[in-house]
Amino acid sequence: QVPVIQSGGGSAPAGGSLRLSCTATARTGIIYAMGWFRLPPTREREFVAGIIVRNGKADYSDSVKGRFTISNDYSKHTIYLQMDNLHAVYTAVFLCNGHMSLHENGSWYPATGAWGQGTQVTVSS
Repeated sequence: QVPVIQSGGGSAPAGGSLRLSCTATARTGIIYAMGWFRLPPTREREFVAGIIVRNGKADYSDSVKGRFTISNDYSKHTIYLQMDNLHAVYTAVFLCNGHMSLHENGSWYPATGAWGQGTQVTVSS
């Protein structure tokens, strides 16, 4: 388990920007990757972006490529999600996971016990 604390988010108009942060607070030595998921209303949890913390290699879902940027500060055990040119479809609860793995098929897997508290992102059209 890797406890994390999220911050940021809130409301923005369509075309606006928001930034999320997520900091791992313990067991940081076991972290290979961290990432973001979102939980839209009436839909299942979806992968948004992941990053390998030692080298900064990032990956995105097709739905956010070109709009969202994931980055990390390795020394602070923190990742960020910069969300630009927002659209109402991005309205969701965003969840950080502090202990992710990357399968050889390119799929990202979040670990249980490493979820943040969730942050609401609301984009008005």
